[in-house]
Amino acid sequence: MVALSRPGGQRSGHAPDLNHSLSCTVHVCDGKLGVVTASRNPTTAEELRGAGLRVTAARVALLETVRRGDHLGVEAIAAGVRDRVGHVSLQAVYDALHALTAAGLLRRIEPAGSPARFEGRVGDNHHHIVCRSCGVVADVDCATGEAPCLTASDDHGFSVGEAEVIYWGLCPGCSTALSS
Repeated sequence: MVALSRPGGQRSGHAPDLNHSLSCTVHVCDGKLGVVTASRNPTTAEELRGAGLRVTAARVALLETVRRGDHLGVEAIAAGVRDRVGHVSLQAVYDALHALTAAGLLRRIEPAGSPARFEGRVGDNHHHIVCRSCGVVADVDCATGEAPCLTASDDHGFSVGEAEVIYWGLCPGCSTALSS
């Protein structure tokens, strides 16, 4: 166990409660250790500021709720925010979801016949698979990697930047229930 120093010189065998994470880069060239740099991942508040958004307790709670959830609907997001900050109106949740999605911090997906869902996985090229029975949604990485991962047979002059694919089927739980 590593002994850690506390303010005032006290030592503790327990890790401090950090609200951020650190990453470290070590450069090795010709077997020699080079510059070591440490960088801190931005806090949720810093991400909001970086996107040009005002930082509020509700926005921080909402962004963290979506990122910890799994393709959540608005009601589940609102409940998660209320658990963290107390009362927040459903309209305030919708407004914040719109702002965070427009800023690129969240992604909105709308499987046919389902209410909108939100996820924190943004900036990569992935798709979704939806269970036709229970509605559970899972991420599916794109098989070809780069966006758009499909080529339209006729793009009608459009400059295509993304292809959105939703696979439909039965999740393992519903598939097992159906066969028994």
